[in-house]
Amino acid sequence: MNNVRFGTWITLGHPSIGEIMAEAGFDWVCIDMEHSAIDYAEAQLLIAAIQSKGKPAYVRVGENNARIIKRVLDAGADGIITPMVCSAEDAKKAVEAVKYPPEGKRGVGLARAQGYGFSFDEYKSKKAKEIKLVVLIEHIEAIRNLREILAVEGVDGSFIGPYDLSGSLGKPGEYNEPDVQDAMAQYEKVAREFDKWMGSHVVWPDPQTVREKVDKGYTFIALCFDTAFLGQKCRETLRQVR
Repeated sequence: MNNVRFGTWITLGHPSIGEIMAEAGFDWVCIDMEHSAIDYAEAQLLIAAIQSKGKPAYVRVGENNARIIKRVLDAGADGIITPMVCSAEDAKKAVEAVKYPPEGKRGVGLARAQGYGFSFDEYKSKKAKEIKLVVLIEHIEAIRNLREILAVEGVDGSFIGPYDLSGSLGKPGEYNEPDVQDAMAQYEKVAREFDKWMGSHVVWPDPQTVREKVDKGYTFIALCFDTAFLGQKCRETLRQVR
């Protein structure tokens, strides 16, 4: 599993959560701004907390929107996970939001990422070029357009979203349905053709499921998330002592 990057998901806005999760040993930590109440100020504190432990801080933004992506990057994020990318045009839009000209259209700000204006040149020439972009594949249209999406220069990887994918087929959460299984298999087949991260979220920390993902070629795996880790451990411990 040496080539697999294990990360985790944060949905709680306190910086202590970021420190705890980053210090646990994950290769990366993602702040979820799509399905949580985390705001920009909290995200910046979380980014700083994660990075203080030497780990890259990624952010799943709520929309493939240049203004949202710009603010998160100016807060210092090391990478962006962009939802509902369904076409090459969507992927190019995300790349343009992440990259400064001439590669993209990212606007220039002087915020935390740029040392509040005192290290912009250094940031532009090095750190900004290292920002990762991962696109969420979570609609049947994205499966149909996957080769074109992954061929877009500037996309570092993809991440399958099985729940929304099953929902786009009219069967939310019914992962064992044949057409949902076929779509997942198609994602895996095409993603393996590219030298880019192939990602999945193992929502509950089950080692067997992780091994199955690795065997299928996944190289960018999110293991559980903060509230699930907390809730599961509470329940397990209480069962043992009662």
